[in-house]
Amino acid sequence: MDDVDDRTPDPVGQVVPFRTAVRAWAAISLQTFGGPAGQIAVMQRSLVEDKRWIGQRRFLHAMNYCMLLPGPEAQQLATYVGWLLHGTRGGLVAGGLFVLPGLLALLGLSAVYVAFGTTVAVLAVFAGLAPAVLAVVAQAVTRVGKRALTSPALVAVAVGAFLALTLLAVPFPVVVGLAGAVGWAMGRFRPALLAERPKAAQVDDGPPPVVSDDVLHTEAPSWRRTLRVLVVGLVAWGVPIALVAAFTGAGSTLTDQGLFFSGAAVVTFGGAYAVLAYVAQQAVSVYGWLGPGEMVRGLALAESTPGPLIMVVQFVAFLGAYRSPGDLDPWVAAVLASLLVTWVTFVPSFLFVLLGAPYMERLRGNRSLSAALTGITAAVVGVIANLGVYFAVHTLFRESSETSWGPVALEVPDLSTLRPLAVALVVVAAVLLFRVRTSVLTTLGVCAVLGLAAGLAGVPVG
Repeated sequence: MDDVDDRTPDPVGQVVPFRTAVRAWAAISLQTFGGPAGQIAVMQRSLVEDKRWIGQRRFLHAMNYCMLLPGPEAQQLATYVGWLLHGTRGGLVAGGLFVLPGLLALLGLSAVYVAFGTTVAVLAVFAGLAPAVLAVVAQAVTRVGKRALTSPALVAVAVGAFLALTLLAVPFPVVVGLAGAVGWAMGRFRPALLAERPKAAQVDDGPPPVVSDDVLHTEAPSWRRTLRVLVVGLVAWGVPIALVAAFTGAGSTLTDQGLFFSGAAVVTFGGAYAVLAYVAQQAVSVYGWLGPGEMVRGLALAESTPGPLIMVVQFVAFLGAYRSPGDLDPWVAAVLASLLVTWVTFVPSFLFVLLGAPYMERLRGNRSLSAALTGITAAVVGVIANLGVYFAVHTLFRESSETSWGPVALEVPDLSTLRPLAVALVVVAAVLLFRVRTSVLTTLGVCAVLGLAAGLAGVPVG
């Protein structure tokens, strides 16, 4: 068998040729705009409905497992489906191609920002993008909230997470841990507080797959395989950081970034929006790699390029290393930092999927784990809302100050420094997203054009 006709599938039970799968994953990777929901929808349409390489139930089964993991769930889903089709090499290729276009695009855009970010035209474009991002985050809050907050108890968890982050500055990992503990406790002692999930029998099977379950890649779980995958994954994860530390010093910016984003990679439950508040706070306030407004601009760039939204960490690393390169040339340091941070962010995702895939059924059937993750998912709504408040303060106002009352600390904007253009563009973006229902990419494009037009017309954009 040489190939598979994507339009007229062969009988059930065939095996998809590896080179055909590579071409398919490359095509999918170029369409992965719009965040995880849009990315999963692209894979659903291509793999389940058009090519029919995997059945609807098996696709949802894989997706549910990936939702349990920290990291970008859409990229992990691609890795898992690739593993099902062609084993380890299939998972590596599918997950790698999912990241590659965004890596290249954001690397180029980061360089453009560093080289030309102070010009009027570039500032005007970003002045249009930043308010659009604020509307995108608001949309994310509503979408995740509708799915996650299915009971008053879960609403309380979300509100608690928001207040803990916004008023008490509780560290993000602590919020995630507490939410998981609360979810577990509710599932263990008061399960009625958690909304019941739809039964699997109610799920639409979708079109029959051309690749039956009995020819998908399977591998029995064993301690030998687990140990082998774990060792290889940890070596691949840690060696680049060790090399950077050896050549640039343990206290260099590149080493700090490698260690910090390695840690962030294992607490990114709930997707990119959930962890961005933590990344923004640390990158801006603790390490000083970039400014608050620049964090918003980086998110705008990540929203406008294909691939996982967490790729914004590449922009953060690029700016931080360029400004504190140590003994390296600033451009060399920036590029190395970009590649290093991307590596340590995504290697754990591959490791989690390849390590846990054989145990998927066992993990899915664990009620205590499901309850804990229900609590975490509810808290994610509060985390994203906190991110929206952070972005709003630094997008709509030029200046802000921190006010404290005992353990409570709140960043209060200076109302006299309100940016009228930003307010107007937030309204435009909100109308496009919530009323007209345009795509995220279209909304960003419209606001970027409006920002550019305003800047060229002499309207203050700073």
